[in-house]
Amino acid sequence: MMIADLGDVKLNYRIDGPTDGAPIVFANSLGTDLHLWDAVLPYMPDGMRIIRYDKRGHGQSAVPPAPYSMGALVRDAEALLDHLQVRDCVFVGLSIGGMIAQGLAVKRMDQFRALVLSNTAAKIATPSIWQERIQAVRKGGIEALADATMERWFSREYRRAQNHLPWRDMMVSQPVEGYLGCCAAIAGTDFYTPTSGLRLPTLGIVGSEDGSTPPDLVRETIDLVPGSRFRLIRRAGHLPCVEKPAEYAEILTGFLTEIGHV
Repeated sequence: MMIADLGDVKLNYRIDGPTDGAPIVFANSLGTDLHLWDAVLPYMPDGMRIIRYDKRGHGQSAVPPAPYSMGALVRDAEALLDHLQVRDCVFVGLSIGGMIAQGLAVKRMDQFRALVLSNTAAKIATPSIWQERIQAVRKGGIEALADATMERWFSREYRRAQNHLPWRDMMVSQPVEGYLGCCAAIAGTDFYTPTSGLRLPTLGIVGSEDGSTPPDLVRETIDLVPGSRFRLIRRAGHLPCVEKPAEYAEILTGFLTEIGHV
């Protein structure tokens, strides 16, 4: 476990691959930690510097008092990349991680070579929906949302085989304060205008059975960036890197090759 002390928060992170490899950064969804990407790593090209981290309030990172702002989450990622002296990375963000990616790309283009927006959007749901979820967690803990979330996260086939259960356990084991903090950050975020100003290689990925950020919503966000690419992974939900890791890595590798990052 490696901890970066960034002043107002301490973040847990992990680096795989050579220190001089082409950097790729992975940012996780709400209710998961950096192990979200475990199944993808064996399929990634050799020689890359693969950076994963737990956002504030999740995994082994510090848990400041809720609520959090998206600006704070973006600053955390910015500070971590500066701490690690990362420039010209490909940043892969899934769900709230994709929101962080959009905000950071607008703010610090020097840190980015390309952007991968996975199962995310410029705006996710509505403030009222997020407020309902916040109230439910305050009353009954994360457990109160777990079953409904699994239905949105995973395909019927995956759930029928009970493969979702470790991810349910991961979700309910996250710190309640951190989960609430990140819910508030999502509720307050609308990146349609800033994202539409981005001009860098951008790839969108979504699962065909994603119940949290459906394909049409993801496509709408990806289309904000001129020249962007969009890929649909069939028979997968909100976490295609979990359900279809080989296909997910193949799509990523194709994009990395196309832009000359590998």
